[in-house]
Amino acid sequence: KRKLQSAHGNPPVKRRRKPSTGTFKKCATEAESREKGSSSQKPVPKKQLTDNHNDSQKNRPFVKTSSLFKNNPDIPTIHRKAVQQVQESVFTTDSFSQLDLHPHLVSTINTVLNISSMTSVQKQTIPVLLQGKDALVRSQTGSGKTLAYGIPLVQSLQGMESKIQRSHGPYALVLVPTRELALQSFDTVQKLLKPFNWIVPGVLMGGEKRKSEKARLRKGINILISTPGRLVDHIKSTECIHFRRTQWLIIDEADRILDLGFEKDLTVILNALNAERETRQNVLLSATLTEGVTRLADISLNDPISISIADDIQKVLEPASPMDRANSSSSNCMEQENFAVPEKLKQYFVMVPSKLKLVTLAAFILEKCKFEKHHKMIIFFSSCEQVEFYYELLIKVLSGGPESEQPGRSSLSPVCLQFLRLHGDMEQEERTEVFQEFLKSKTGILLCTDVAARGLDLPQVTWIVQYTAPASPAEYIHRIGRTARIGCHGNSLLVLVPSEAGYVSLLAAHKINVSEMKMEKVLVSLMKDDRFKLHRPGRKKSCGTNPQEVQERATVLQTRFENHVHSSEGTVRWAKKALQSFLCAYTTYPRNLKHIFHIKSLHLGHVAKSFGLRDAPQNLTALHTAGSKKKTKPRPKRSDLLKKKTHGKHRLAELLRSEYSSGMDTSVAKGKRKKKQKKPGNQQV
Repeated sequence: KRKLQSAHGNPPVKRRRKPSTGTFKKCATEAESREKGSSSQKPVPKKQLTDNHNDSQKNRPFVKTSSLFKNNPDIPTIHRKAVQQVQESVFTTDSFSQLDLHPHLVSTINTVLNISSMTSVQKQTIPVLLQGKDALVRSQTGSGKTLAYGIPLVQSLQGMESKIQRSHGPYALVLVPTRELALQSFDTVQKLLKPFNWIVPGVLMGGEKRKSEKARLRKGINILISTPGRLVDHIKSTECIHFRRTQWLIIDEADRILDLGFEKDLTVILNALNAERETRQNVLLSATLTEGVTRLADISLNDPISISIADDIQKVLEPASPMDRANSSSSNCMEQENFAVPEKLKQYFVMVPSKLKLVTLAAFILEKCKFEKHHKMIIFFSSCEQVEFYYELLIKVLSGGPESEQPGRSSLSPVCLQFLRLHGDMEQEERTEVFQEFLKSKTGILLCTDVAARGLDLPQVTWIVQYTAPASPAEYIHRIGRTARIGCHGNSLLVLVPSEAGYVSLLAAHKINVSEMKMEKVLVSLMKDDRFKLHRPGRKKSCGTNPQEVQERATVLQTRFENHVHSSEGTVRWAKKALQSFLCAYTTYPRNLKHIFHIKSLHLGHVAKSFGLRDAPQNLTALHTAGSKKKTKPRPKRSDLLKKKTHGKHRLAELLRSEYSSGMDTSVAKGKRKKKQKKPGNQQV
C-alpha cells in the first residue's frame, strides 16, 4: 500500500505543479508518464497497479471538466402552448403586366430584376400609390416593400408632362435608417431607372465626404435617398439643396428611424419640405407599427390608406373611413401586437448556462459552416465591442489560426471559415466593403450589431443566431427577417441563459412560436473535430457520442479560448472591455422586461467565462450593480470631516444658548462664529 501511495503522495504532487501553466492535454499526458515512471522504479503488484490506473483515469476528466460543467444553474423545462403564428402569403399569381405601367418598366422588372409575379404587399400598395394617395404600409420583412414604393415612384416621374431635368433638383425624397439600407435602396431604384436615364438617383449618408456630396447636389439629384442625420446636416450647411419640386416623401423602416433617435431630425426635414412645398404624396413603410409610427403618420400623412397584409389574412374587418383605420392601428399597436413571420422560417431557441455560451456558439458554427457547409450565417450581438472581440477570438481559435492548430493534430476538414464583421463604429468605406462582400459570397459568417437588422436583403442567408436577446419582440422579428426572404427557406436560433426563460413565453404572447434545441445536441458536433480531442496513450477510439468525451472536448475548446485571451495583457483588456459593454447593454433592457433581463440575475464569474476570462474582473463589480436603483452617497472629503469634528463641541453650547437668548443675539453669535471658523479653514488649505 505504501509503495502504491507513494505515486500519489506529497513528492509527486510537488513535481506535478510545475507544468500547471500548460494546457489540459499536457497535464493529462505528463501525469500519466510520471505514474508509469514511478511504477517502473518501484515494482508493484500488477493487479493493484491496473486498478489504481483505471480509477485515476476515470476520476481525472471529471476534475478537469468540473469548472465548465459543474455549479451551473438548472435548465428549466419550458411549458408553453403551441401558438398559431400569423402567416402572410408572400406571392400572388398576378403579374406586373396587369398594372397600368410603362412597357419598358415591366420588361425591366422581368429581365433585370428577374421578377415575374407580385407579392401581396406590392399587389395592394402599387395601385393605391399610382392613384396619388398617401399610404401607411405594414408588412413582414422580406416581402418586397422597396419595389412596392419604387415602381409607382418611377412610373409617375417618367410620365410627367414636362420632362424632368437633372438641374431641377429632387422630385422624390426617400428616408432610410441605416447606410447599408440606403445603398441597397439606391441600387434597386437605379435598376428600375435603366430605361429612363434622364432621371438621376443619388444617395447621401454619413461617413462619405461632404464635399463630393455637395458637388452632386449642385449638379442635381432627382430621387434623393438619404439617412436623416446627413440630410439635416446638408439642409443646415448646403445652400444649393432645395425642395421646391419635391412631390414624394417616402419613409422606409419608419419605426427604426424613430428608435435610433431621429425624431428631431424628421421634424427638421418635414419643416424644410413644408416651407417650400406643402402638397406632396407621403408613404410610411414598416414591418411593425409602434406608437411612434402612428404619431409620425398623424403628422406627415394626409388622409392615408392603411395597408396591413397580416390583418387581411386574419380577416380583421377594417373601419370604413381612413381616420378610423388610423385610430384602430394605433390602438392595436398599444395592445399585444401580433407579428407576421415568414412561412418557411423555422425558429429555435437553446437554453445555455452562461459558462457554456461561448463553447456552444463555437460548436454551432463548426456544425453548420464547416461540416454541413453551404450555410450563410448572421450572428447578432448587443454592442460594437462584443462584435470586435468575438470576431478576433473566433478567427484565431476556429478558423485555422496559429492557436487553433496544435502539433501532431489535424482537423477532419481543411475548410477555412470566413468571418466578417459589421457595426456602427467602423469606417464607412470598410462597412460598404464588408456589406458588398457578404452580399456576393455564397458562404460566410457575419458578426454584427442591430445595424444589419433592418431592411437589408442579404440573399442565401440560411441561419440567424441571436447571441444576445433583442430588446423587444418587434426587434426579434426584424432580426430573423434577414433570412427566409421572398418565400425562401431559413432558420433562426435564439441563445438564452436559464434566468431568461420567460422570454419564450413573451414571444408566444405575440404569436411567435419557437421550438427548443438542446445544448447537448449542439455540443455533439465537437466529436467531428479531432483538434479538440483529448489524446491519451492506450485509449480506445471513441464510438458514438459519449457524453463524458463531449464534455472533455468542450473543456479543451474552452481552454483554447482562455489561453488565447490570457496570452497577452492587451487581449485580457479587450475581453474586459467587451464584458463591460455587454453588462452596460444588459442594463438598458426596457422596464417591462426587467423581470426577465435583470443585471442581478447574472453570475459575473460565469459570464466572464463566456468572454474567455478565467475569473470575474474585480474592477467590473460596480457595473454589476448598475441596474439597481439605490444611489450611494458621495464620500465626504477629509477636510469636511475635520471641520465637522471641530464644530461638534461648539454645537451643543450653541443649542443651549439659543433656548434662552433672543433671535438677535443668536444672529450676532453666528456672525462671530463664521469669522472664527475662517482662520482654521485657511490654515488647513
